[in-house]
Amino acid sequence: MKFTATVALGVAAIFLSSMQAHALVGPSKSGDAFSPYVVMVLKRTQSRAGFCSGVVVARDVVLTAAHCVTGAADIRILPSSGGQTDLLEVATVQTHPEFRPNAPRTRERSIDLALVRMKSPLPPQLSAAPRHNGETITIGTRFRIAGFGIAVEGNERSAGKLREGELAARAPLSSILLWANDPSGKGFGACTGDSGGPVFANDSATLVAITAWASGSGKRQCGLLTQATLVAPQAKWIDSVLATWGAR
Repeated sequence: MKFTATVALGVAAIFLSSMQAHALVGPSKSGDAFSPYVVMVLKRTQSRAGFCSGVVVARDVVLTAAHCVTGAADIRILPSSGGQTDLLEVATVQTHPEFRPNAPRTRERSIDLALVRMKSPLPPQLSAAPRHNGETITIGTRFRIAGFGIAVEGNERSAGKLREGELAARAPLSSILLWANDPSGKGFGACTGDSGGPVFANDSATLVAITAWASGSGKRQCGLLTQATLVAPQAKWIDSVLATWGAR
């Protein structure tokens, strides 16, 4: 399969299992305010192509979900700002050592994070998002989530546009994961294509977590609950990999 943005978006990403985060369904708005930080992470296999979201953490490095990546040759990055249409090549990928691919089935602890290093620096219109310092999160704390996923569940053509919206922390509180839902109760949340995308602090582009999983009500897979991996507790691993890579 030829690796192009058109192919990847046309197949529209059913490479994620139903147990993983699926895009922003429910009431959302344009995510243009976050476009300097957010990218699309495209992935291909022998027979299909799909995508996730990701966030810039260095001039040549993107942070995403580990379940969104494979080998570097099968991944491309598509920036969301500046009218960029060229797919950017990847040099190397590093998944978190505690990532467990079968965790949704086995219920193991898993850190669903991966760092993706580019072959060359990202376009100048992109910037590294500042990271959260680990300040305590309480129930009800508001966040902004951004991603390229589907806006209408079951409609793949509704994917591919950067959107954002508000979520609030809910129980259980965890030192590893953020559990969040729509504070308005209107069914907003992550869905297919939002995996790997950022969860920002409500009042800034400070990166708090990376979207990992979502669930829905009844037969729906999205819009009820969004789960994300907190970034601050993994700062040592992130900084270690960036230092090893000499990331800019």
